[in-house]
Amino acid sequence: MVDQHTILPTSSPRRSADPALAPQNQHHHAHHNHAPSAQAPDDIVYTAGTTADAPHVPTQNHQHLGTGTQDVEKNGSLSAGTLPAYSDEKGKADIENTAASQESAPPTGWKAGPLGTVWRFRRPIIHFIIFGLFTGWWMASLILHHDDKNWVVPFLLWLAIVLRIIFFYVPIRYVSTPIRWVWHNTAVKLQSFIPERFRTLAGAALTVAVILVGSFVTEESADNTRENRAISLFGMAVIIFAFWATSRHRKAINWRTVCGGMLAQYIIGLFVLRTTVGYDIFSFIAARASDLLGFAKDGVEFLTSEETANLPMFFFAVLPAIIFFISLVQVLYYIGFLQWFIRKFATFVFWALEVSGAEAVVAAATPFIGQGESAMLIRPFVPHMTKAEIHQIMTCGFATISGSVLIGYIDLGLNPEALVSSCIMSIPASLAISKLRYPETEETLTAGRVVVPDDDEHKAENALHAFAEGAYLGVKIAGTILASILCILALVGLINGLLTWWGKYLDINEPELTLQTIFGYLFYPVAWLLGVPVRDGANRDEKNRDIYKVAKLIAEKVIVNEYSAFNMLVTNPNFADELSPRSKLIATYALCGFGNIGSLGIQIGILGQLAPSRGGDVSSLAISALFSGVMSTLTSASVAGLVISDQISSFTSAGGS
Repeated sequence: MVDQHTILPTSSPRRSADPALAPQNQHHHAHHNHAPSAQAPDDIVYTAGTTADAPHVPTQNHQHLGTGTQDVEKNGSLSAGTLPAYSDEKGKADIENTAASQESAPPTGWKAGPLGTVWRFRRPIIHFIIFGLFTGWWMASLILHHDDKNWVVPFLLWLAIVLRIIFFYVPIRYVSTPIRWVWHNTAVKLQSFIPERFRTLAGAALTVAVILVGSFVTEESADNTRENRAISLFGMAVIIFAFWATSRHRKAINWRTVCGGMLAQYIIGLFVLRTTVGYDIFSFIAARASDLLGFAKDGVEFLTSEETANLPMFFFAVLPAIIFFISLVQVLYYIGFLQWFIRKFATFVFWALEVSGAEAVVAAATPFIGQGESAMLIRPFVPHMTKAEIHQIMTCGFATISGSVLIGYIDLGLNPEALVSSCIMSIPASLAISKLRYPETEETLTAGRVVVPDDDEHKAENALHAFAEGAYLGVKIAGTILASILCILALVGLINGLLTWWGKYLDINEPELTLQTIFGYLFYPVAWLLGVPVRDGANRDEKNRDIYKVAKLIAEKVIVNEYSAFNMLVTNPNFADELSPRSKLIATYALCGFGNIGSLGIQIGILGQLAPSRGGDVSSLAISALFSGVMSTLTSASVAGLVISDQISSFTSAGGS
């Protein structure tokens, strides 16, 4: 729907005043692309002219997406009394209908070319060919590999493609309406019986009940006793309480996000760690994401050599993957795919956890493509984000590792089941922890629905232009990351050198006084709260050696990086041979995240390049986000201590230490 406003100037404006400020030269309209809570008491004001000469003030037609029908006069003006009041429900329906009408349109980049013509007039035939191709592939895979490959992943891929084709012709409301009806007549009605002031408490009680039942019904084994599980559960409670106590806006905390995030983390842990299907699904996604980023090696091999391309070095392994992925993202934005994905995913996550669409997309992508690449998925939104959103996407990046490094860590001999599940489990935890530490107090641009900002400055002419522009942006971001990491790690080395020199005069030689040593002792109570078992020994130091060693690994991860800590866990006899299976498992989960000082350079570099105007906000939030991301990863270690019932068999099957 389109509503038109015609602004007619008055005959005698004052020449001594700016006519743009005169009320008769202004018009009002509602900001319909925001939720009602974003509406100002008065509508937004736009000026109609800039000169005092009335004949030079042109008649203006302002067109906006409206939410109701208007009686438009033939001359283009709107008759008096026809401006409708904005209805939130009607607005949502119109936006949904507009989005539905766009479903059948070809991607943005195809509309003007011959591919657009083929798409418009041959779409059913193209869809039928795609359906036949993937149906034949799926059936052939069942016949040829029913014994040596799992059937779940091919089936889910085939199902997703078929459903997408069906919903090109069948409105999705035939599915969503019954689901919505069932939801409103079950869960919503049940909630209505609970007084509003007790609903948060009821949600928290449900979350605790599910975790208690799932954790303590399984049998005890080895050092995985119910006593140790109780310590892990207590550790989770302490972490949540600490973040609540240090929250920036305690009264603004959305407890639905917190309870939902922690419950989702636990359910994902159960699904991945206690079912083969769950592990197969997430392992497949992570492996394919790693394969995608791995194609950057072909370019590195051409520029250097095959041996250089296979070096496990940050410069040759990570930076080229970031540049390549940024180029792909620019192409996906050009053809309109990412806009569609963001809109769809934002709707579900906002309904489930009440976070914004941009936060939801980053949360979904980070475990598979990494902290640097995932920020590119929401590039147009970064300059418009609230501080809470910036804090959240940084926390997500620190909380988990990416598919690009997952395979490398599995090759070290670590348990793949633990690594894959930790990648996923830490994401809902990061949503909960970040919203405890820095709750949302502003109106977000992508809350519930996605409004894509105009990006005319970087608009590409075609897909090749978009790919080239992405490569140029990728080089700038990679250079910023490289310089930031170099300087930050050099600063850590300088601090360690000063501490070691100072400590020698106090006879602190073994171990040397470094940041790792200091943080190792600081993380000692944290390691105990994660559920690292207190083992029997001849003296107190020997009895608690597992706790200190796990704390030392966590400190190594935070100060240096997770690769160094993982390498110590696998190759150093003090850790590989002496830690108990439960301690190894908890350590594996606790280290599985990019939460280290070096990653500060990546986060600041990427977000600073995507939104130079927000560089100050990014820098001011970085330390808080790093701490939140580290603790989000540690909550996954606590959940692992609650869920896994037999660590010995899991590490044996992984071929690890």
